[in-house]
Amino acid sequence: MKPILYKRASTLDELEQIRTLQLQNSSESISSEEKLQEGFVTVQHSVALLEQMNSACAHIIAKDNDIVVGFALVMLSGFRNEIEVLIPLFERIDELVPKDKTYVIMGQICIDKNHRKQGIFRGLYHFYKEELHHKFDYLITEVAAINLRSMSAHEAAGFKIIDTFEEDGIVWNIMLWDWT
Repeated sequence: MKPILYKRASTLDELEQIRTLQLQNSSESISSEEKLQEGFVTVQHSVALLEQMNSACAHIIAKDNDIVVGFALVMLSGFRNEIEVLIPLFERIDELVPKDKTYVIMGQICIDKNHRKQGIFRGLYHFYKEELHHKFDYLITEVAAINLRSMSAHEAAGFKIIDTFEEDGIVWNIMLWDWT
C-alpha cells in the first residue's frame, strides 16, 4: 500500500475530484447525525471557480494512488467577492488583521469518509504550512460553531478563535493559525 501523497492540485481531474468530495460532504447531502459526528462542508464551488483559485495559488490535496481523498482549498483575498457567503468573513478579517501582516484563507478542508482518522487532516495542514508559510504570516479560516468535529480538529492543529459572529442564524468562529 502506497502512502498518502500530499501535493498541490495541478490537473482539471484533481479539481473535479475536489468538487465531487464537496458534494458528497455538503451539509445538504448528509444527515443531522452525520453532521454532528463527521462534520460537513457549507460551500460548494464550481469547477471553474476552483480552477481560477488554483491558478492564483494551487490548492493542497491528499491522494491515495490517483484518487483525491482530501483537500484544503487555498483562497487569496482577491477572491473575496466571488463567494457571497464569505464576504462577511473578509470584512471582519480587514478589521482584525494588522495591515502589516499577510494572510491566506483556508477556504475549506474535507477528507473522504473512508480515509478519516488516518492523520490526513493534520497532513494537509502540515503540507499547507510547509508550502505557504514563506509567503504568509497567517492562515485564517472560519468554522461553524455547531461543527464540533471541525472545531476541535482545527484547535488541535494550532488554530485559535479570534472572532465570533452570527450570520443567517449560524454562529461562525474565525480562526487564525499564526505562522510567524
